[in-house]
Amino acid sequence: MAFATINSTLPTHTPAQAQPQPPRQIPAIEDAFGAEPALKKRVYDAIGSTPQHTPLFEDIARYTSNQRTATRTVNPVQPVQVVQNDGPAAKKRKIENGAGANTGTGGAQSLADLKTHNALQFYMQDVSFAIPQRKKLTLEVTAGKKFLRARNQASKEVEFGVPLDRIQHVLCLPVPEKNQKQFNFCVIPRYADGINPPPEGESTPEAMVWTVNDGLAKSAFSGQRQQIGNGEGETAESLVCQVLNDNISHVRVVRPDAQEFSSAIPEAHRKGEKAYHVKAFRGSKEGYLFFLSTGIFFGFKKPLLFFAFESIDSISYTSVLQRTFNLNVVARAVGSDETQEFEFSMVDQADFSGIDTYIKTHGLQDASLAEARRAKRYNINGAKTEETAEVEAADNEESELQKAQRELEDQEDEDEEDYDPGSDGESEGSGSSSEEESDDDQDADGDADENLVADELGSEAEDVPEDEL
Repeated sequence: MAFATINSTLPTHTPAQAQPQPPRQIPAIEDAFGAEPALKKRVYDAIGSTPQHTPLFEDIARYTSNQRTATRTVNPVQPVQVVQNDGPAAKKRKIENGAGANTGTGGAQSLADLKTHNALQFYMQDVSFAIPQRKKLTLEVTAGKKFLRARNQASKEVEFGVPLDRIQHVLCLPVPEKNQKQFNFCVIPRYADGINPPPEGESTPEAMVWTVNDGLAKSAFSGQRQQIGNGEGETAESLVCQVLNDNISHVRVVRPDAQEFSSAIPEAHRKGEKAYHVKAFRGSKEGYLFFLSTGIFFGFKKPLLFFAFESIDSISYTSVLQRTFNLNVVARAVGSDETQEFEFSMVDQADFSGIDTYIKTHGLQDASLAEARRAKRYNINGAKTEETAEVEAADNEESELQKAQRELEDQEDEDEEDYDPGSDGESEGSGSSSEEESDDDQDADGDADENLVADELGSEAEDVPEDEL
């Protein structure tokens, strides 16, 4: 009975303690959600209807208050850091914590906005980031002036971020070779694709990669949806995709499509599932190639590479062996005449057909027999005229067997033209028989001469006796 009495008093006592807490939190809530009246009302309604969530909202209040305090101490220093580093390194300049901006005052203002803009459209806690930092952070999308950023969950400071209008590609890719299904979101800002360098004097934010599990979202909040974390709602993947699509108007989240490409090798760690990746090496670095509807992606380690179709100059195959081959992508920066070649080695031969179909479907040039590559293969580095180039190209098209047969036939023709019976007989080592044959020839010639003389003298001898008679 005593136990029942204690329990019966808890429901009436707890709300009584919870009621005074919202007024103490009002300043922090007003600061965090003042720009979103509907969202602020939901927060107050949630505190009133679910007092057990009061600690969560207290953390949110402290989070916003601490961020305001940290921003006031950081802001005066940041513009100096942006402007003071002048010189040749300006092209590769990165702002602290991975947030990039222009070298002028506009860049400093963007950084300040990234740090100080606290009205949130969306956040998700305990998100595992891999690039540009490897740690768990809070993923945020701000309201008003839109930013995608990551905040340290302990210090409450913004670690890095990017303005949404500077994002050029957003990819949602299944993580290969994992027992539990996961998805990597890859956000590639303008000039961060590894192909197109930023203009002189301009920096760019780094690419971002984070991972979400295949399941219901937890500890997430969206300004357009109810709070998520009670086991109900959308999956983390679909929620993040929807938020990004809603807030980024000029690009859409790109997922792999079996109609574009799927690997002939199924996912080894999850039986029966299609795999959309191809394992490859760039130098000694192992990674994965994804053939998507907008281009070819290689990740998930620094530096990420994304070959948009407009950047691909040609694609070729080299070192084609029984089990593997190399894929060579020649890329050209937009507006530039210079090309750079990227080689991805040890690609499984089982995926050759699918990759070749993808290349032909999108009209990408197969440069396997290009003159530059053929010259490199045969170590032909000298200057050539058009005539010699055509002849060498025709020679190269012959197989080794055909070339050997043609040379043998040419040699036989030369031997027939220079044929000498006498020299052949001597060269064959039949000297005695040759001498006998020559002696017989000489005897025959001698007999012919004697008969000729006899005939001439005989006619004269016949005439003499007739005169004498």
